[in-house]
Amino acid sequence: MRERQEGDTVADAKPDGRSGPPGPGTTPSAVADLPHQVREELTRRLRRRGRALREEDVQVVEGPLLRRAVGASALGNCMEWFDFGVYSYLAATIGKVFFPGASPAAQVISSFATFAAAFVVRPLGGLFFGPLGDRVGRQKVLATTMIMMALGTFAIGLIPSYATIGVAAPVLLLLARMVQGFSTGGEYGGATTFVAEYSPDRRRGFLSSWLDFGTFVGYALGSALVTVLNLALTDAQMLSWGWRLPFLIAGPLGVIGLYIRLKLEESPAFQQQLDEHEKSLAQESAGKELKGVVQRHWRPLLVCVGLVLLYNVTNYMVTGYLPTYQTETLHRSSGLSDVLVLAAMVWIVVLITFLGRLSDHVGRRPLYAVGAAAIIVLAVPAFLLIRADGVWAPVCGVLILATLLACFAAPSAATLPALFPTAVRYAAMGIGFNLSVAAFGGTTPLVTEALVSVTGDELMPAYYLMLAGAIGLVTVRFLPESARVPLDGSQPMVGSQQERRELVRVSQDLYNASKERSDAA
Repeated sequence: MRERQEGDTVADAKPDGRSGPPGPGTTPSAVADLPHQVREELTRRLRRRGRALREEDVQVVEGPLLRRAVGASALGNCMEWFDFGVYSYLAATIGKVFFPGASPAAQVISSFATFAAAFVVRPLGGLFFGPLGDRVGRQKVLATTMIMMALGTFAIGLIPSYATIGVAAPVLLLLARMVQGFSTGGEYGGATTFVAEYSPDRRRGFLSSWLDFGTFVGYALGSALVTVLNLALTDAQMLSWGWRLPFLIAGPLGVIGLYIRLKLEESPAFQQQLDEHEKSLAQESAGKELKGVVQRHWRPLLVCVGLVLLYNVTNYMVTGYLPTYQTETLHRSSGLSDVLVLAAMVWIVVLITFLGRLSDHVGRRPLYAVGAAAIIVLAVPAFLLIRADGVWAPVCGVLILATLLACFAAPSAATLPALFPTAVRYAAMGIGFNLSVAAFGGTTPLVTEALVSVTGDELMPAYYLMLAGAIGLVTVRFLPESARVPLDGSQPMVGSQQERRELVRVSQDLYNASKERSDAA
């Protein structure tokens, strides 16, 4: 008998190759057409249950609740990255306000050092909020991180300058950034966990990509506001009071975001608690906390660190370093530099949900692999274009980097939470994501600026990206495919009653086929 290959699309094939109704030993077409990873995961769960799925085993997500959950989570990311866009575009100005006695290069490095300091405390925020989110729920923790982020950002706009209060000014700036970093340590891991646990399995890539859609919308709004202020105000006005305005806007935004998040219901996966297989793990993780997470899940934690490194080195290179690279290293006008990076953000916003949907169909691994290989090949050409004279060559260079960044951003919010079971998902994300961002992502502007200053090589950012691409390519080799697969420790999630009935029927066929193979063996 010919074995059915993974790519076959012939439905209801009989053992002799003729088409017709399924017979003994035949794989039903609905089962055969399932993606390989979905078939394997469902088979594993059915064997553990000892029966096919029933309707009560499949969770139907209500449309209004799903839209509200995605929107509220994306809003938090939007606000976080609004501040990030503002700070990145104002790095040179902030250096002059808070470090006036230093040289221009030292001012920029000092500003980026203060920026990077927030990432030092991010792991602490993840270690604190992660286990808390696994115990008391995702929604409560996300409401807390929202208000802390807003307060930290708002406080920056109120800090007097160095000329007014001396060394206390940079100290207060550092403290405000650390409050932001601590709260952000619980934000992204919680938001990705929340959205992933709300999303139907078939559409998790698309729906989760809206989280990073909010990221880049926030960055674009922040950078656009600074660009407008730079065009509308004189240098003296920006140094005196103009730089404060974007930070002060965070207060009202935080109140709105807090109101929306307080209206959310807890994620279905957390409400269900866990299936019987995971309950002992939940009890143990509550007692042993983070030590148990690391001991049990060190392999997926390493995969998480590698993927986050790939994503965030590219992310912070484009969003955090590129504006300053163009003005301070290439001596380009701030107006042109700002517009180029803003165009990149708009391009990512256009691409990201389409790539998220694509990851639901072709898988997460191919998207990461193609992006990682492409950045190794295209990083140097992209920076050569960015360094070129004129407008169109730099535009092309920036858009190349933006496209590659979108390939990493689109699947991340769906891929990273799927690495861990429900019982420890928030805590594990808090560890893996924040350690990687603190060590490799948030330090990218600082390290790259220092390397350029020391070596004088303007292509140093490209080499840094190539190294990140190589690490990412190795990591993808160990990444399990999670597209359309139910989250570990959660019930299968669907978007309608019809999808629920279809899944129950498919599980019956799959269970019968699996049982026949076991009996035959």
